[in-house]
Amino acid sequence: MRTGITRALLLGGVLLAASACATSEEWGEWGKHPTHFASGGHAMFSFRNTEGSAPRVRRTEIDRARAEQWWGKVITVSAEQIIQQ
Repeated sequence: MRTGITRALLLGGVLLAASACATSEEWGEWGKHPTHFASGGHAMFSFRNTEGSAPRVRRTEIDRARAEQWWGKVITVSAEQIIQQ
């Protein structure tokens, strides 16, 4: 009986973990790159601009993203929304 409960809990944990993973499209994108983020600046930008929040984009980040060729989901903002520094 104890083995059955352990197996059920283990299977449930595996299913839960698998359902929380990235989509096949995201895995494909991440597979093209050696790291999750292109740089520390890319990581900080991504952490600050999570899905569901209003994007906060600086002109320097746009330039840096182009130079470092950041990857991932594109954030689109209008020219008026870009924070000037």
